[in-house]
Amino acid sequence: MAAVSPSHRVSTGERLNTAETTGKLQQAAGARGIRMTRQRRVILQVMDDAEQHLDVDQILERAQKIDSGVHLVTVYRTIDLLKKQGLIDELDLLHLRGDRHYYETHGPRDHIHVACLRCGKVREFESRLYEQLKEQIARDFHMKVTMSRTEVGGYCEEPKNSHQACSSTLCVECGSPAPAFSVSFLVASSSAGSAT
Repeated sequence: MAAVSPSHRVSTGERLNTAETTGKLQQAAGARGIRMTRQRRVILQVMDDAEQHLDVDQILERAQKIDSGVHLVTVYRTIDLLKKQGLIDELDLLHLRGDRHYYETHGPRDHIHVACLRCGKVREFESRLYEQLKEQIARDFHMKVTMSRTEVGGYCEEPKNSHQACSSTLCVECGSPAPAFSVSFLVASSSAGSAT
């Protein structure tokens, strides 16, 4: 009997697919013939094991706990290589934490990032409706959808007094203006430039 996938899934922590993706980045890099130095192996291990979205500084800090010989330039070069190979995504997470960029490995299905503009909590959401939307876009635009990125921002029901210290420019607790709701949607096609 075939496994039935749920119509939707919501993460309890920041990442939805950690159990399904552990170790897969290292496997995928090896399968593509990417040369695996000791430092790269450590960086990929950190990214594979991450239970949250990591920025470059966080990747470096965790990597140096495993191997103090990992350098910042190696993290940047590895991130760049993995992005070019399509093995990781770069996210801005609605700039909740300033202008930092975060990185995540691909899970088995695309997902939506849902962020609270007050407390900064980020969660992931998968839905069959999202898959259907991408299928409709592919049909309506006569294109093969090869990537999608969606971010939704709003306010969670956490009490305001549980608000953590905020360094975000979008935080209502800090007095900075914040949109009540924000959606970012990007679709790219591998058949760009084809005649219509």
